[in-house]
Amino acid sequence: MELRQLEYFVAVAEEGNFTRAAERVHISQSGVSAQIQQLERDLGAALIDRSGRTATLTAAGSAALGHARAVLCAVEDVRHAVDDVNDIVRGRLVVGMVTACTVTPLFDALAAFHAAHPGVGLTLEEDNSDRLVQRVRDGEMDLALVGVAGEPPAGLDSLVIISEGLRALVPPGHPLATRRTTTLAALAKYPILCLPEGTGVRTVYDRACIDQGRTPIVALQASAPDAVVDLARRDMGVAVLSDTMAAHYDLATIAIRGIETPALLALAWSRSPSPALRELLNHCHTAFTPPLISSHSA
Repeated sequence: MELRQLEYFVAVAEEGNFTRAAERVHISQSGVSAQIQQLERDLGAALIDRSGRTATLTAAGSAALGHARAVLCAVEDVRHAVDDVNDIVRGRLVVGMVTACTVTPLFDALAAFHAAHPGVGLTLEEDNSDRLVQRVRDGEMDLALVGVAGEPPAGLDSLVIISEGLRALVPPGHPLATRRTTTLAALAKYPILCLPEGTGVRTVYDRACIDQGRTPIVALQASAPDAVVDLARRDMGVAVLSDTMAAHYDLATIAIRGIETPALLALAWSRSPSPALRELLNHCHTAFTPPLISSHSA
């Protein structure tokens, strides 16, 4: 008994005709007939009733059909399993992260994946969150670490790493330096220093201002938190960053009350991940296991 004989038998049973079955499996009608005859000899029973214009199953054929289909499905599963392994051990993954991001667990996950699957090429690219999300949606990027406002990106699978509020950062001697909390109304008296549009922190800030009936105005912006803080050190204004970003600096940090939308740091990927990406995601889940990580990202 051979797999091709089972395949031809199933084709004849489903098509009810030797000619159509031959076209389906791409061999001659005589070849299909000869292989099924050999199968019948091996099994010791006729499987196909050839007496009429339509090929029909005998009692033995009806009993054998389900098992033949199961065998062919099992063989297909074996092929898929091997293909999955082959896809994991070769290929290329493009991973994105927000500009000026320093999130150690992501690097740990990439390193662990590379050690386990050195045949998979890894490309790491920086951009702002809006563009990273769009590139994942467009299929140009496999996975991205992004900063977003309120909810993970729609239409993608995601893993939220951090959900947090915003803080104001000022140098010693600033009128706000001794406060533990403040409001957007109080901050409106000073120039605001923030990240650019398209980043999660900026989106949260802009949305909060609009929700409170204020026009969001940013005097100076920079793509990296370090640059925003450096401007604040020079008394150019009040820096606005997320809680975990603010924790990296020695300036006075003040919680901003009244902001309902949280700033999220999340991994985002297509809902149909490749085998290699699924393997990388396993490493990411391990690397980002609580307690929550310390991040420095937009």
